[in-house]
Amino acid sequence: MNELSSESSPYLLQHSQNPIHWKSWNAKSLKQAQEENKLIVVSIGYSTCHWCHVMEHESFETEEVAQLMNSHFISIKIDREERPDLDAFYMKAVQLMTKQGGWPLNVVCLPNGSPIWGGTYFPKENWMEALEQLQALFATDASRVNEFAEQLHEGITLLSGIPNAKETVTPLDDLISKWKKSFDWEYGGYSRAPKFMMPNNLSFLQKYGYLNQDETLLNYIDLTLTKMAWGGIFDTVHGGFSRYSVDHKWHIPHFEKMLYDNAQLLSVYADAYKRTKDPLYKTCLEKTILFLESELSNGEGGFYSALDADSLTKGGKLLEGAYYIWTKSEMEDLIREDFYLFEQVFNVNEFGYWEDNYYVLIQNQSLETIALHNNIPLSELVAKKIKWEKALLDHRKNRSQPRLDDKTLTAWNALLIMGYLDTYTALNESIHLKKAKGICAFISDKMWSETGLFHTYKNGKATIAAFLDDHAIFIAALIMLYENTLEEDYIKQAKQLTDHCLDVFLNTETQFFNFSSDHEHDIITNSIEIEDNVIPASNSYMAQNLIKLGILYENTHYTKLGQNMVETIKKQIDYASAYSNWLLADLYLSNPSELAITGPNALAETLAIKQQILTKTAVFGTTIESTIPFFKNRYDSKETMFYFCHNQSCQRPESDAAFLEQHTL
Repeated sequence: MNELSSESSPYLLQHSQNPIHWKSWNAKSLKQAQEENKLIVVSIGYSTCHWCHVMEHESFETEEVAQLMNSHFISIKIDREERPDLDAFYMKAVQLMTKQGGWPLNVVCLPNGSPIWGGTYFPKENWMEALEQLQALFATDASRVNEFAEQLHEGITLLSGIPNAKETVTPLDDLISKWKKSFDWEYGGYSRAPKFMMPNNLSFLQKYGYLNQDETLLNYIDLTLTKMAWGGIFDTVHGGFSRYSVDHKWHIPHFEKMLYDNAQLLSVYADAYKRTKDPLYKTCLEKTILFLESELSNGEGGFYSALDADSLTKGGKLLEGAYYIWTKSEMEDLIREDFYLFEQVFNVNEFGYWEDNYYVLIQNQSLETIALHNNIPLSELVAKKIKWEKALLDHRKNRSQPRLDDKTLTAWNALLIMGYLDTYTALNESIHLKKAKGICAFISDKMWSETGLFHTYKNGKATIAAFLDDHAIFIAALIMLYENTLEEDYIKQAKQLTDHCLDVFLNTETQFFNFSSDHEHDIITNSIEIEDNVIPASNSYMAQNLIKLGILYENTHYTKLGQNMVETIKKQIDYASAYSNWLLADLYLSNPSELAITGPNALAETLAIKQQILTKTAVFGTTIESTIPFFKNRYDSKETMFYFCHNQSCQRPESDAAFLEQHTL
């Protein structure tokens, strides 16, 4: 029978009514496969995955497929967001076999869980044919199947470790020049479709461009951020970015909205606003936060994971983007006498047309240009746009809303802590600090116990031991909370969790951190995550954490480990886009600067400095006579002092921050 009804994952619950006898990944399921000597079908996806829904409807909801799978296989469903360790393992297997990957991820395995065949989406006929052939092969020639599984496992093990490094490091300038060749200079982002935003790439390129006064690079960043904000990928009606666009101009999104994208984009747009004071960037910050707080807040201080791409049409049909798309007649009825302006702003024309008489709102001109062309004040057009968006939102609220993935994940919430903090220093609004603190309190109270940190939370219960990414990103968020509040409890918690990671995640052979702890026994091969994807690698975050904590605590073990991790990775970088978070760490290591601010006004002075974009300087402050080694002999209760060091050379202490104007921090 189907055993998923007792699970908490929204994705697993979506499959709980399938006629297939789905089980969750656990020791009992694996034991049953071995006792019955049956192949295992491992099917991995996530709740907002459109093609996961398609394959469910075409195959997993049918009696014909269910009869085949129930008779000859043990079928296991996995939520990739609950078990990123298993997802990574089976993804490597499919990539080795097919040279590509994605979701749904469907893998057939030996009774011990070792993969022998796999792929992504399969039409029903192809899926059944493959399963029948694999079952027949296993029944008649098991030794051949086992031999292939062993060879594949060796390949996965190699992919799960640290690749061989080159003898020399490619100069960063050369990496940037090569990187620029992939840029789309018309719409921003990369010259390909589908088009992903890759927030950490943008974060590094913006900081690098600012540090090196590379106007070409900064123009590219502004082009990208503007076109994203104008595009359909950004929900101008109620805020929030979708996961990616299917076209090159950011127009038609894959309409799912993920917490991790929006959390990181807050940081990117906050830096851009600090740098330019462009009101468009401020609007993006405000609308994204509006979306997060109105749609993803879990009511306890934390935030849910995602909104689905699909929702129901008026006719009850599940359609991708149904909640967000418009017909011309709908918009004319809502906007009325201003429609001639509205259609210029949002391109109710061939440029903004999607399909089946539907439009997705997209700008391709600034409001200044449109106001000038129509001979109306800019302020009037801005006010009209706000009024239009409210009218659209009020109408849209009557539609069937997208499904919500209501699990709360530690790593993704930690990303949002950092997004809120960057917004706080960009807009100088304390409510964002309060929200960041609230998320931290939620994780500390609900997802951290005497047994350690947990990965996921739902219905009042935290489950699944935290992975390295949960620890690494939460540590980074705790350090950032300390930097923005000077409250030492945060940095003490960060150090405590870092020491825990050194105990249970550090691979002593490679001197990198495993993704799963030494205490976990239900994984087939532990992996070392080093490539920065849409969410940066957990090891790149750990390297940054170790470097910062090494500075504060003057701990050479932290410092050397973090430095060696970065130096090892630099020797294997060919395409810099896959290592942008490592390169952020290297901005400090290649040109180190530290600033200590001590005394009664240290917090105010620290926050004043953080209102500008910071690229490479470690800035720490204290308003007390701290025992943290970095502040030793630097505190004066009567005077606020600045201690600036650059390339291991310290300048004389100053009592006025004006001297910092000659430095790019």
